[in-house]
Amino acid sequence: MEAEKQITDFVNSLKLAAGANLECVALFGSAASGEFHADYSDINILCVMRELSAPVLAALSPAIVSWTKRKFPAPLIFSRSELEQCIDVFAIEMLDIRQRHRILYGDNIFAGMNVPMDRHRVQLEHELRTKLLTLRQSYVQAAGDNKRVRRLMLDSISAFSTLFRHTLIAMGEQPAPHKAENIKRLAARTNFDPGIFLKLLQVRERKANENEIEAASAFAQYLDGINRVVQAVDAL
Repeated sequence: MEAEKQITDFVNSLKLAAGANLECVALFGSAASGEFHADYSDINILCVMRELSAPVLAALSPAIVSWTKRKFPAPLIFSRSELEQCIDVFAIEMLDIRQRHRILYGDNIFAGMNVPMDRHRVQLEHELRTKLLTLRQSYVQAAGDNKRVRRLMLDSISAFSTLFRHTLIAMGEQPAPHKAENIKRLAARTNFDPGIFLKLLQVRERKANENEIEAASAFAQYLDGINRVVQAVDAL
């Protein structure tokens, strides 16, 4: 309820700052899908402006600075024309927003959005490989420190869960509403053990203790699962 109040206050401050130039404000990500967890999840907001220039950004600045000082991520800001032009570049993000969003202000401009699925698969592989590289880079600096390794997995599981859901979409499946079910389905299709992925989700939901995870063996299983998904996407 406190988060909802802060979101409402932020939207009101955007409306005051932007006036008629503000076309739409939408909530997306886990806060709009019912899988929000206060310890790990962000509140993601997208703002669509009729016109977007340096003076417009300056006018929005006080409201956004106040928002980010509360440890919330800065909103994504697009002009309407820019949003329409970049759907092919941000295919994953736009498909996510189209499927799972909540309009906080203005018209629902996402319902009829047409996302090119050929670009979706290319971006999916790029995102998976990039996050896998980053994961490896982080692990070589954390190996041997069980707490850091567990935190590395806990901090990255949400992003990989999103990409796993999009992998099912790229495979022609309709994904389930919840991360755990999608992980199980993808594990069955690509032959990896989903155990550590499901355990990490339980920790994030405060249904398990992270100290129960044996870091080295868990990370090996985690890495193997991601590698198998990357290879499956490459083979599509």
